[in-house]
Amino acid sequence: MSSDCTSYLSADGASVSGFSCPRADGEASAVYCCGFQDVKYCCDDPHSFFPYEHGYMWWLSVGALVGLSIAAVVLLAFIITVCVLCYLFISTKPRSKLDTGLSLQTAERLEGVPCEIYKGTGLDSHSAAIHVQALPT
Repeated sequence: MSSDCTSYLSADGASVSGFSCPRADGEASAVYCCGFQDVKYCCDDPHSFFPYEHGYMWWLSVGALVGLSIAAVVLLAFIITVCVLCYLFISTKPRSKLDTGLSLQTAERLEGVPCEIYKGTGLDSHSAAIHVQALPT
């Protein structure tokens, strides 16, 4: 099996005559004409011929690089903005500890109070001790 690469004008304007694939000095498996309108060669992939100029691919690459650069700048600006806002949030917080209005105390077990008092209330002696301490006297 073989294919023919037609003659073409190279990227620098020189005329290149057509040739058949595989070439005598090339690989035997390279039976397809590949490349672009202005750069052709033999290869083993039947889907590697692109019907536009090789220079067009460079413009696509430059466009992709510009797009990725813009995306990177936007991402960097977003990260910097988040860092600045976090810094401002932390630096403008009051330094003193806020008073919640509740003073927490450690619970002490009531000595001498029998557990039978709490039957039916759903409280055990420990919970009742906290409940009794919280009642006003």
